[in-house]
Amino acid sequence: MENTVLSGIERELVLQYLIDGNVPVTVTPVEDLNSDEEIHSLSSVVFPVAIKAEQISVLKEGIILLKNSPKSVVNFKGTKVKVEFYFNSIGLYFITEMKSVSTGPALVIPKEILRIQDVNPEQKYDFQAEIYPNGEEDASSVLCVPAEGFQLFARPAWSSIPLEKQQEAKDYLESFVMEAKKSGKAGNGIQLVNICRYLVTEQKGSIQAVQGRLKPFDILFLNHERIVLGFEKNESFLPVQNEEYSITISFTLKASSSIKRNIKVLIKADSLYTDKAGERITVDCSFSKIREEDIRFLYEKATSLLFI
Repeated sequence: MENTVLSGIERELVLQYLIDGNVPVTVTPVEDLNSDEEIHSLSSVVFPVAIKAEQISVLKEGIILLKNSPKSVVNFKGTKVKVEFYFNSIGLYFITEMKSVSTGPALVIPKEILRIQDVNPEQKYDFQAEIYPNGEEDASSVLCVPAEGFQLFARPAWSSIPLEKQQEAKDYLESFVMEAKKSGKAGNGIQLVNICRYLVTEQKGSIQAVQGRLKPFDILFLNHERIVLGFEKNESFLPVQNEEYSITISFTLKASSSIKRNIKVLIKADSLYTDKAGERITVDCSFSKIREEDIRFLYEKATSLLFI
């Protein structure tokens, strides 16, 4: 197994890299339960806070000084935090305590800096999809998985949006409904509820083991007429409005995990919706080419008449 702790020479190189500047980091409060291998967020409602490079200065003694940092970071004073950043596209992190000095919040870089490890999450869903940016089934496909916490084969409910986020979601919805009426491409528009929910949902983290690796897209909505995908801004593949793409939706039969049903369709990117920061994007797609038996299968699945 690859050693996750940097060697002394590697640490010195990273420290000099941080001192030279232009290194954004994310900071997350954590608790250390059993060992250095088991670091967890304090609660499910705590998310990483991004610190821009211009808000950071690093002293040669290995102390990070923060200036004009977000209020949420100031509130981390006296708390153990996980600091994540990229070094030559490799994700690194260390655990330290948020201190307070005369100039503001400060972080002492510890002896141990570790590599972020790839995590292979347990599959908790019975279907997934692959979209092909080049229009054909090839190695450049992008995996699409059900978005965490979203019930896809149920009518989207406004109550699924946290109460404190509903006003922000309503603002998005009003704008999207007007846009949908003009284009006439949104069908009955029920998928807009899940789109708004996704755009107001906090991101749980952005630092990966390797920078730039394409993350799976989130599936936000699926029925017999359309599929909605969500993703964080990524220059590797951004669907283009009105363009068509091939997609394969694979269902695993619960009666036998070795039996799959693959539905191959063409989708058209009818509308793209983004959050205010332009960091989260959703693409609302209609099926432009699909077999009749696949329409029937998805319709029955979406209306709970077919149990697989």
